[in-house]
Amino acid sequence: MAVATRLKIGDVAKQTGIAVGALRYYESLGLLDSERGDNGYRYYLPAAVHQVQFIKKAQALGFSLEEVGDVLNVHNQGDLPCEFVRSLLQGKIQQLEAQIQQMMAFKADLEEYRDRWAESQPRPQPGDICPLIETVPLTA
Repeated sequence: MAVATRLKIGDVAKQTGIAVGALRYYESLGLLDSERGDNGYRYYLPAAVHQVQFIKKAQALGFSLEEVGDVLNVHNQGDLPCEFVRSLLQGKIQQLEAQIQQMMAFKADLEEYRDRWAESQPRPQPGDICPLIETVPLTA
Protein backbone atom coordinates (compact mmCIF):
# COMPACT_ATOMS: atom_id res chain seq x y z
CA MET A 1 0.00 0.00 0.00
CA ALA A 2 1.56 3.29 -1.03
CA VAL A 3 1.89 5.76 1.83
CA ALA A 4 0.00 8.53 0.00
CA THR A 5 -3.06 6.35 -0.58
CA ARG A 6 -3.40 5.00 2.93
CA LEU A 7 -6.08 6.16 5.34
CA LYS A 8 -5.94 5.83 9.09
CA ILE A 9 -8.98 4.44 10.84
CA GLY A 10 -9.91 7.93 12.07
CA ASP A 11 -9.91 9.19 8.47
CA VAL A 12 -12.26 6.41 7.39
CA ALA A 13 -14.47 7.15 10.40
CA LYS A 14 -14.67 10.86 9.54
CA GLN A 15 -15.41 10.23 5.87
CA THR A 16 -18.13 7.67 6.57
CA GLY A 17 -19.61 8.91 9.85
CA ILE A 18 -19.05 5.45 11.32
CA ALA A 19 -17.45 5.11 14.74
CA VAL A 20 -13.93 3.75 15.00
CA GLY A 21 -15.21 0.88 17.17
CA ALA A 22 -17.69 -0.11 14.47
CA LEU A 23 -14.93 -0.10 11.86
CA ARG A 24 -12.84 -2.38 14.05
CA TYR A 25 -15.89 -4.64 14.45
CA TYR A 26 -16.44 -4.75 10.68
CA GLU A 27 -12.81 -5.73 10.31
CA SER A 28 -13.13 -8.47 12.94
CA LEU A 29 -16.04 -9.90 10.89
CA GLY A 30 -13.97 -9.82 7.69
CA LEU A 31 -16.09 -7.07 6.10
CA LEU A 32 -13.20 -4.63 5.89
CA ASP A 33 -9.47 -5.07 5.36
CA SER A 34 -6.56 -3.06 6.68
CA GLU A 35 -2.84 -3.40 6.93
CA ARG A 36 -0.82 -2.64 10.02
CA GLY A 37 1.92 -0.08 9.74
CA ASP A 38 5.25 -0.35 11.54
CA ASN A 39 3.71 1.93 14.15
CA GLY A 40 0.85 -0.55 14.75
CA TYR A 41 -1.79 1.70 13.20
CA ARG A 42 -4.43 0.30 10.88
CA TYR A 43 -4.21 1.63 7.34
CA TYR A 44 -6.97 1.33 4.75
CA LEU A 45 -7.13 1.80 1.02
CA PRO A 46 -9.39 4.68 -0.10
CA ALA A 47 -11.82 2.03 -1.43
CA ALA A 48 -12.58 1.18 2.22
CA VAL A 49 -14.71 4.34 2.41
CA HIS A 50 -16.92 3.06 -0.41
CA GLN A 51 -17.05 -0.40 1.17
CA VAL A 52 -18.20 1.02 4.52
CA GLN A 53 -20.86 3.08 2.74
CA PHE A 54 -22.00 -0.08 0.96
CA ILE A 55 -22.25 -1.91 4.29
CA LYS A 56 -24.39 0.87 5.77
CA LYS A 57 -26.68 0.96 2.70
CA ALA A 58 -27.13 -2.82 2.87
CA GLN A 59 -27.96 -2.57 6.58
CA ALA A 60 -30.52 0.15 5.80
CA LEU A 61 -32.24 -2.42 3.56
CA GLY A 62 -32.40 -4.82 6.50
CA PHE A 63 -29.44 -7.03 5.62
CA SER A 64 -27.53 -8.44 8.59
CA LEU A 65 -23.77 -8.06 8.76
CA GLU A 66 -23.51 -11.80 8.08
CA GLU A 67 -25.55 -11.36 4.89
CA VAL A 68 -23.43 -8.37 3.90
CA GLY A 69 -20.38 -10.57 4.35
CA ASP A 70 -21.94 -13.19 2.07
CA VAL A 71 -22.59 -10.52 -0.59
CA LEU A 72 -19.03 -9.23 -0.29
CA ASN A 73 -17.69 -12.79 -0.59
CA VAL A 74 -19.57 -13.28 -3.87
CA HIS A 75 -18.17 -9.96 -5.08
CA ASN A 76 -14.62 -10.82 -3.95
CA GLN A 77 -14.83 -14.07 -5.94
CA GLY A 78 -15.25 -11.93 -9.04
CA ASP A 79 -18.99 -12.43 -9.47
CA LEU A 80 -21.71 -9.79 -9.52
CA PRO A 81 -23.82 -10.53 -6.43
CA CYS A 82 -27.03 -8.84 -7.63
CA GLU A 83 -28.98 -12.06 -8.19
CA PHE A 84 -27.94 -13.25 -4.74
CA VAL A 85 -29.04 -9.89 -3.30
CA ARG A 86 -32.41 -10.23 -5.05
CA SER A 87 -32.96 -13.63 -3.47
CA LEU A 88 -32.00 -12.32 -0.03
CA LEU A 89 -34.36 -9.40 -0.48
CA GLN A 90 -37.23 -11.70 -1.52
CA GLY A 91 -36.66 -13.74 1.62
CA LYS A 92 -36.83 -10.57 3.72
CA ILE A 93 -40.09 -9.56 2.03
CA GLN A 94 -41.62 -12.97 2.78
CA GLN A 95 -40.41 -12.76 6.37
CA LEU A 96 -41.96 -9.30 6.75
CA GLU A 97 -45.25 -10.50 5.29
CA ALA A 98 -45.37 -13.31 7.86
CA GLN A 99 -44.55 -10.85 10.66
CA ILE A 100 -47.26 -8.46 9.44
CA GLN A 101 -49.82 -11.28 9.55
CA GLN A 102 -48.71 -12.20 13.07
CA MET A 103 -48.91 -8.57 14.17
CA MET A 104 -52.37 -8.14 12.65
CA ALA A 105 -53.61 -11.26 14.45
CA PHE A 106 -52.08 -9.99 17.70
CA LYS A 107 -53.71 -6.57 17.17
CA ALA A 108 -57.08 -8.26 16.64
CA ASP A 109 -56.59 -10.23 19.88
CA LEU A 110 -55.78 -7.04 21.78
CA GLU A 111 -58.79 -5.26 20.33
CA GLU A 112 -60.98 -8.19 21.39
CA TYR A 113 -59.65 -7.96 24.96
CA ARG A 114 -60.11 -4.18 24.96
CA ASP A 115 -63.74 -4.46 23.82
CA ARG A 116 -64.53 -7.33 26.19
CA TRP A 117 -62.91 -5.53 29.13
CA ALA A 118 -64.82 -2.31 28.36
CA GLU A 119 -68.05 -4.19 29.03
CA SER A 120 -67.05 -6.22 32.08
CA GLN A 121 -65.65 -5.64 35.49
CA PRO A 122 -64.39 -9.00 36.74
CA ARG A 123 -64.40 -9.45 40.50
CA PRO A 124 -60.94 -9.67 41.95
CA GLN A 125 -60.03 -13.02 43.43
CA PRO A 126 -57.68 -13.33 46.39
CA GLY A 127 -54.12 -12.80 45.15
CA ASP A 128 -55.14 -11.12 41.87
CA ILE A 129 -52.99 -8.24 40.72
CA CYS A 130 -55.29 -7.05 37.91
CA PRO A 131 -58.48 -9.04 37.39
CA LEU A 132 -58.54 -8.12 33.70
CA ILE A 133 -55.15 -9.63 32.99
CA GLU A 134 -55.90 -12.58 35.26
CA THR A 135 -58.67 -13.62 32.78
CA VAL A 136 -56.14 -14.09 29.97
CA PRO A 137 -55.31 -17.75 29.35
CA LEU A 138 -51.64 -18.76 29.24
CA THR A 139 -50.57 -20.23 25.93
CA ALA A 140 -47.41 -22.24 25.52
